[in-house]
Amino acid sequence: MRRYLAVRLGGALVSLALVVGLGFLLFRVIPGDPVVTMTRGRPVTAGQLAELRARLGVDEPLGEQFADYVAAAARGDLGTSYVYGRPVLDLVGERLWPTVLLVGTSTVLAAVLGLWLGVRGAWRHGSRFDRVSTGVALAQWAMPTFWLGMLLSMATGDLFPSGGMRYPGTPPDFVSQAVDVAHHMVLPCLTLVAVVYAQYLLVMRTSLLEQAHAEYLTTARAKGLREDLVRRRHAVPNALLPAVTLVFLHLGLVVSGAITVETVFSWPGLGLLTYEALAGPDLPLLQGAFVVLAGAVVATNLLADVCLRLLDPRVRAV
Repeated sequence: MRRYLAVRLGGALVSLALVVGLGFLLFRVIPGDPVVTMTRGRPVTAGQLAELRARLGVDEPLGEQFADYVAAAARGDLGTSYVYGRPVLDLVGERLWPTVLLVGTSTVLAAVLGLWLGVRGAWRHGSRFDRVSTGVALAQWAMPTFWLGMLLSMATGDLFPSGGMRYPGTPPDFVSQAVDVAHHMVLPCLTLVAVVYAQYLLVMRTSLLEQAHAEYLTTARAKGLREDLVRRRHAVPNALLPAVTLVFLHLGLVVSGAITVETVFSWPGLGLLTYEALAGPDLPLLQGAFVVLAGAVVATNLLADVCLRLLDPRVRAV
């Protein structure tokens, strides 16, 4: 187990190092000059533009910029935002909780709904329930997220808020604030669940169909176990293993937020912050957000590997 953890941890560190390098290079190819964008509409001279470039460090050779970026990242400093003039880590920290609340809740609901429908559909393979549930899930999965969000917003009218996280005049007590946030969260959460749950349904359905005619299930039936017990005690635990990997992958993506949904509903999370940074382009903010988001995915993948080794004896035998 120690050797397995050491290998997986080493691989995660290598992946994180590649993410840091990629995060720097990726956003250097974005078209647009951040200095020109920041001074747009203002009477500035060429000398003032050059001074601002020097102050931001974008006039240095690419190699020097990369070396400064890596050295600062090693110290835990992801830079200062061009637009906000604040440390990137502070901005990311402020937007982290709204994103975790929205996307985390959506992920849990989508996983529960998708796994339940996948189990029911596979156990009734070919039935009307199976065909309808799979068809509806695939249709919603194919919908662009931003388009579905706008449709839901128009369909519900004034029933649910279509923007923001809370009303300014909400009383400061916990219950009032929680109800207000939950009210604002209905439409973006419903949009994410409607699009994402199909992945859990399809993975669980396929995995359970592969187990349906296994010999150990025939043995369980021969012992006189009811179909419900055969499914719950024997088939589902074995079929859950691929779904565990998918759940952990989406948990890593929880931190990344949903750029389109957060933008459509003006949800103040990391997705909206990334969208605003792209308009600059605010290079330090984009780089910092990318490193944090990719780091979360790397960490959850490492956790998934450890959990699969604990859950599946076949992995321990390798």
